[in-house]
Amino acid sequence: MGKKRKHTETEAAAIEETAIERPKRTLLGFKDGSTNENKETSVVTFRNKEKVLVTCSRRISYRYRHLMLNLVSLLPHCKKDNKVESKDAKGATLNELVELKSCSSCLFFECRKGKDLYLWMAKCPNGPSVKFLVNAVHTMEELKLTGNHLNGSRPILTFSSNFDKQPHWKLLKEMFIQVFGTPKDHRKSKPFYDHVIVFSILDDHVWFRNYQISCPHNGGTQKIDRGDLEKMTLVEVGPRFCLNPIKIFGGSFGGPTLYENPFYVAPNQIRSLEKKQKAGKYAKKVKAKTRRKMHQLSNPMEVDEFADMWKE
Repeated sequence: MGKKRKHTETEAAAIEETAIERPKRTLLGFKDGSTNENKETSVVTFRNKEKVLVTCSRRISYRYRHLMLNLVSLLPHCKKDNKVESKDAKGATLNELVELKSCSSCLFFECRKGKDLYLWMAKCPNGPSVKFLVNAVHTMEELKLTGNHLNGSRPILTFSSNFDKQPHWKLLKEMFIQVFGTPKDHRKSKPFYDHVIVFSILDDHVWFRNYQISCPHNGGTQKIDRGDLEKMTLVEVGPRFCLNPIKIFGGSFGGPTLYENPFYVAPNQIRSLEKKQKAGKYAKKVKAKTRRKMHQLSNPMEVDEFADMWKE
């Protein structure tokens, strides 16, 4: 057996100089001393981490619950939670839930008297927030439309030109973009667009529509020719609903009033007017009966001489 060769002192020093020191490992990866210098030269990119909490109040009707579930299917970046009691202190409760779920926005469906649906859209915890009255609700199950898009795909948000005319519409447009826009590279989203969400203003109401982008296919090929882009059609998927803005608040679920709709009429006032109209019809009938009786008393019929002739 041969003896092992011993390294000289000069060779050992040369090996130590050429050896690369391993960077320290941390929870976020390996820590390198040269990263601080590179951070100054690197460009900081913004990453959208928007998450929306979707919840509702207790005693909500089934149609409004189905509408909420339809919106949940359209928002892959949302989180659901249990029902919340709609009391005066619901703002603090919802802000706490949003913080616990690590969300930055909230959609709260509040049902009153089993008939009226109000939608709160808020940016938490500093605001602003908007309160809508939801009308003309049609869920996907009711419509049964032919449109169908992939679950979790990113939508193209389109707005009518009226959103750029007044400041409160500009604020609502920005909130719709942040809440309904799916963040890029979200883990539950698909990396392409196949449906369009339309927000349009008519009669001071916001109308919501959802359409599928239908593309023509040439045989078995998946690619679409550039000339065929004009042949794309929109097929409605649903749901449909109309938002009537009531108030815009500076805080989350409250705070100073930034805007108040002067044309808003509460549903209770509309129902009371309808009852008064029905009550007016009954009052007219009662007055007609009393007038008829007074007329009969003031104009009695003359006694007939031959009325009792055949009774004898």
